[in-house]
Amino acid sequence: MPERYHPASIESKWQKTWTETGLYRRDDAADKPKYYFLTMLPYPSGDLHTGHWYAMSPSDAAARFKRMQGYSVWFPIGFDAFGLPAENAAIKHGAHPHSWTMSNIANMRGQLRQMGAMFDWEHEAVSCLPGYYQWTEWFFRKFYDMGLAYREEAPVDWCPNCNTTLAREQVWGDDRHCERCGTPVIIKNLAQWKFRITAYADELLAGLDQIDWPERVKTMQRNWIGRSEGVEFAMSIQGRPDLSFRVFTTRPDTTFGMSFAVLAPEHPLVAAITTSDRADSVDAYVEAAGRKSELVRQTEAGEKTGVFTGAYAVNPVNGQPVPVWIADYVLMGYGTGAIMGVPAHDERDFAFARKYGLSTPIVIVDRAVYEAGPATVWDEAAGAALAAAFDQKEGGVMVNSGAFDGTPWPQSFAATAAWLTANAAGERKVNYRLRDWLISRQRYWGAPIPIIYCPTCGIVPVPYTDLPVLLPEDAQFKPTGESPLKFHEAFRHVACPQCGGDAERETDTMDTFLCSSWYQYAYVTPYWKAGEALSPDDTPWNPAEGERWLPVDQYTGGIEHATMHLLYTRFFTKAMRDAGLVSFDEPMLRLFNQGMILGADGEKMSKSRGNVVNPDDYVGKYGADTVRAFLMFIGPWDQGGPWNPRAIEGVHRFLHRVWSLVVDTPARHPGQAASPQEIRDLRRLTHQMLLKAAEAYEHFKFNTLVATLMGFSNALSEAKETAVYRTAAWDEAIRSLLLVMAPAMPHVTEELWERLGQPYSIHTQPWPQADPALAKAEEVEIAVQINGKVRDRLLVAADADEAAVQAAALASPGVQKWLGGQTVRKVIVVPGRMVNIVAG
Repeated sequence: MPERYHPASIESKWQKTWTETGLYRRDDAADKPKYYFLTMLPYPSGDLHTGHWYAMSPSDAAARFKRMQGYSVWFPIGFDAFGLPAENAAIKHGAHPHSWTMSNIANMRGQLRQMGAMFDWEHEAVSCLPGYYQWTEWFFRKFYDMGLAYREEAPVDWCPNCNTTLAREQVWGDDRHCERCGTPVIIKNLAQWKFRITAYADELLAGLDQIDWPERVKTMQRNWIGRSEGVEFAMSIQGRPDLSFRVFTTRPDTTFGMSFAVLAPEHPLVAAITTSDRADSVDAYVEAAGRKSELVRQTEAGEKTGVFTGAYAVNPVNGQPVPVWIADYVLMGYGTGAIMGVPAHDERDFAFARKYGLSTPIVIVDRAVYEAGPATVWDEAAGAALAAAFDQKEGGVMVNSGAFDGTPWPQSFAATAAWLTANAAGERKVNYRLRDWLISRQRYWGAPIPIIYCPTCGIVPVPYTDLPVLLPEDAQFKPTGESPLKFHEAFRHVACPQCGGDAERETDTMDTFLCSSWYQYAYVTPYWKAGEALSPDDTPWNPAEGERWLPVDQYTGGIEHATMHLLYTRFFTKAMRDAGLVSFDEPMLRLFNQGMILGADGEKMSKSRGNVVNPDDYVGKYGADTVRAFLMFIGPWDQGGPWNPRAIEGVHRFLHRVWSLVVDTPARHPGQAASPQEIRDLRRLTHQMLLKAAEAYEHFKFNTLVATLMGFSNALSEAKETAVYRTAAWDEAIRSLLLVMAPAMPHVTEELWERLGQPYSIHTQPWPQADPALAKAEEVEIAVQINGKVRDRLLVAADADEAAVQAAALASPGVQKWLGGQTVRKVIVVPGRMVNIVAG
C-alpha cells in the first residue's frame, strides 16, 4: 500500500534536525554577499495568531529564496517585550510582568519553531531583559549628550480618580472615560522627556527618495512630517496694543481675505482677551476641549465648533478688525496655536464661516475671471463661485487687495511676504506638522529613564558606568494603575552622582517604541557587554559584525507602523550616524507591507466577532506546510484576504499530490521510450515554471507562486502515466518542483529531497536556473477576428513572421466560412496574440 503523507511526524523530525545541525545559524564568513532579511518582531501576548503566520511565513519563504540565489541570508527573530498588557496582567492576576512576559515568550518560541521558519535563534533579543535595555538606556544617555533628549511640560490623558496617566487604549468611549473606574478623563500637563526628532525633519523627508519603500508609506511619512513654507506675522488685539499673537500662513497672498482669527483653547491669551459677557461660554468650551486628546481633536469628524471670545484683532494688511474665536481644531502644540480664517480660499475656514455667519471676502480669482472684469464681480455679494478654487495657486490673481490687485502667483507670495516682514513683525519660516517624540511613560514595565534629580545639581544623567538602571523586582502594583516606581523607596532614593547628596531617580519609563527603534541592531550581537561597565565610546553591538551585516536589506511588516515605528527607526539611525555608530543614513533599504488576514466573514479578526482563527488547530490537522501555503495562496500578499476553511483542503490535496508524485509508482507505464517531442514538452513546462516562480518570489507574488506550482504538479501527474516517467527530463522536473517549493513549504520538500537520495539539505541547494530557450513555446494560439469579432483560433509556430501568420489565418476553413466571399480590405497582425481581418 502506498505510503501516506503524515505532516506531523515529518515536520517535527526536520525541525529537530535543522536545530541540531545549525542549518540556519548566521554565517559571518564574507565569501558570499550578505542579505539581512527582517520581519517585524512580535509582542509576546501569549499565543501566535493567524496574523503572525500571515506576516512571517511569506517573509520566511522570501528569505529562503534569497539564500538559494547565493546570498548569505540572516533572518533573526526576537520579542518586543515591554508594554502595558504585562502591567495589566500584574494588576488583574497578580503575575509579575517579567514572569508573565517570559512565560508567554517561551510558549511563542515553540509556536514559531512549529512554523518551520529559518529564524536564527542564536541571535534572539528580548527587549525586557537587562542586557538589552542597558543599551536602550545608553541610547537615551547618548542622545542627552547630543542635545536630542530634553524635558518639558506636555499634555497627557489623566484620570483624576486613579491619580494616574492613561495610555491611549485605556481611554474608552466617545465621552473619554477611564477604563478602570469610568471617571471622565482630563488632559493634564506633566514634565516629561522628549526626543528632538524635529531636528531631522528635512533629512527624514529627503531620505525617502533614497529607499525602496512603498509609495504609500512614503506619502504617509511626508504628510506626517508636514513641511510647509510660509510667513509668520503678528496680529494685535483691537484696543489692547500691548496684547498680540502670531499666526503662520502658507498663503500670505490671501491675508486680505481674512474675516476671523482662531486661537487654540489653551492659548495663554484666551483668558486675557475674553470679554465678561463671553466668559461663561468660553470657559465651558475650554474645559470641554481640555478633556480631548490632541489626536482626537485632529481626527474628529463632523462640523468644527468654536466660541467667540468677544475680542477683535487687527488685520495688519488693511487695518480691519476681525473677530477672535477659539476652536479645538487649532492646537497649541502646532505652529503658533493661532490661525487666520480665510473662508473664500480654505475649505475648513469656509465651513466654519458658514456655520457661524462670518463674512467670506474673495481675494483670489482665476486669471480668466480677472481678465473678464469688471471689478465688481469680485466682491462678496457675487458669491463664492467667482473665487478661485480652494488653495488655488497657479493661475490665481489677487483682487480686493489694495495695491496688490492683479498680482499673479507666485509673485503674489513673494510680494505679500515681503510686506508682512517689513510691516507686521513678519518672518519667512518653515513649519512642520511633526512634533518632537514624547518618550515618557508613567508606568513600570518599560526601560527606566536614566536621570536623577538633585536639589543641588538639578538634572543629572546617570553615568554610563552605572547603566543599566534596573527595574526593581519587588514592585507592588496598585489597582489604580499608578506606576509602582513612584512608591518604591529603594528605587527612588539615590545619591547624586555629582555631589553625593540625597537625590531621586526619574520614575517614568521609556516609550516601548524606543526598544523597537534599534532592535535590528541589537540582533547583531544580543546583550553585548552585558554585565560590563559601559562608556560613551561603546557601540551596542560587535562593530566587526555590524560592519558585515548592517543595514537591513529587506524589511517586511504592516503599514500601520508607517508614521510611528518606521519613522522612529529612521530617526534613530540618523542620530546613530551622527554619533559615529554607523556610516549609513537609512535602517532598511527595502520595505514590503503585507495586507491583513481577515476572518471567514471578511471582517477583521476579533474575539468579540467570534471569527478568530487559531493556527495551532490547523497545524495539528493539516501541518505547517499546508497552513503556510494556504496563507500565501489566499490572495496578493500586500492586499490580504479572508480565511477560507474550505479552500485550505485544496492546498492540502496539492501537497498530497506532490508527495504521491515522488513516493508512489504509477499503476501502469508504457513500454516504449519517450519521444523527443515528449521530452521537449516536459522540459518546456519545467523551465516555464522556473521562470514564473522566480518572478513570483522576487516580487512577493506568493499567490501566483502557489498557483503555478499547482498547475505544474497537475501536469506532472498526467506525465507520470506516460513514457517520460523516470527519464532525465522527469527527474529534472521533480527536482525543480521540490526546489521551487522548498522556500514556501520547507518540511515536506526536505523529506522528499532525502527520499530522492539527494544530499542534505534542500535548503542549501542553489536555485534551479531556467533556460529561456527551453521555456519558449514551440506553438502559440492566436485569435482571428473578422470585423472585430473572434471567429477562429489557430496554432502557429511561435517564431512565425507576420506574413506566415496572415497566410495561415486567411487559409483557415473557419475564416473562409465567415468571410463568405467578402473582400478582404485589411489584415492587422498582433504578433503572438491575434489577427484582425477587415472585410466587406
